[in-house]
Amino acid sequence: MGLLVEGKWVDQWYDTKASGGAFIRTASQFRSAVKADGSTPHQPESGRYHLYVSYACPWAHRTLIYRVLKGLENHISVSVVSPYMHSEGWTFEANFPGVTLDPLQGASRMHQIYTAAEPHYTGRVTVPVLWDKKLSTIVSNESSEIIRMFDTEFNSVTGADAVIFAPNELLPQIDAINERVYRNVNNGVYKAGFATKQEVYEVEVQNIFDALDWLEGILAEQRYLLGNQITEADWRLFTTLVRFDPVYVGHFKCNLKRVHDYPNLWHYMLDLAQVPGVMQTIRLDHIKTHYYGSHSSINPTFIVPAGPDIDLNAPHNRTRFG
Repeated sequence: MGLLVEGKWVDQWYDTKASGGAFIRTASQFRSAVKADGSTPHQPESGRYHLYVSYACPWAHRTLIYRVLKGLENHISVSVVSPYMHSEGWTFEANFPGVTLDPLQGASRMHQIYTAAEPHYTGRVTVPVLWDKKLSTIVSNESSEIIRMFDTEFNSVTGADAVIFAPNELLPQIDAINERVYRNVNNGVYKAGFATKQEVYEVEVQNIFDALDWLEGILAEQRYLLGNQITEADWRLFTTLVRFDPVYVGHFKCNLKRVHDYPNLWHYMLDLAQVPGVMQTIRLDHIKTHYYGSHSSINPTFIVPAGPDIDLNAPHNRTRFG
């Protein structure tokens, strides 16, 4: 995974030596927003926006879930990159089922989307990316902000009185859960997996399982993280949980336990996977191929393991909470 430096692609990994063996994620740089109140140049309109995603990426997966659940499939088009990420970063190479072409720029590399928006861009090239077709630029490459746009700003476009996953009255509780889940679970698996010092890895992996123990306790008492209502906090956790046993346990050495060993977390994950529309956003073939087939420093043979055999349609017991 490389980056752009003044608009030029450089094949360069994160410098964990400079950070004492720790993986430090860089902040997203495109941080504008679609606003229905007219406070930004980006207005909610059907057909105006395009979403660039990877089925493998948990951050991009969030936006795909929201695109389905908020009724935006016919209003926001989408392109899917290849799960293989090597010296050129994310690409649109048709080397795997489900990969699409870029219909807007005719790009072969995701970094070309970034330089189309900002020719002298310096920084990492990540997904998801929300593109404004009318203004020919990137609106945002920050998944947490894109899902909130999808949650609240397009309801006039869809014409649906849809559920809001981050209602104002619950935002303090949602944000508090999100903060710990991001630090120790969503990003925690990367901090453990990409650590290059034993002592750094051991701290991060313990933080992950302390957080999973905490979440298991919450879910022993209620169906979802904030009660009997699905919220943004659930979807942000879900995309990590569904990747945990197939990838993070083995590839990132997060192997103190599996999610399957947590009865409440496991059944909670199945419950969310079976929400109508969500299953179509889950591509375990892309997920496993990306991680095991892209990180040469961790898996130099690029062999993708056959297991585990996970049935996301298996019965769950979460209806006991109503």
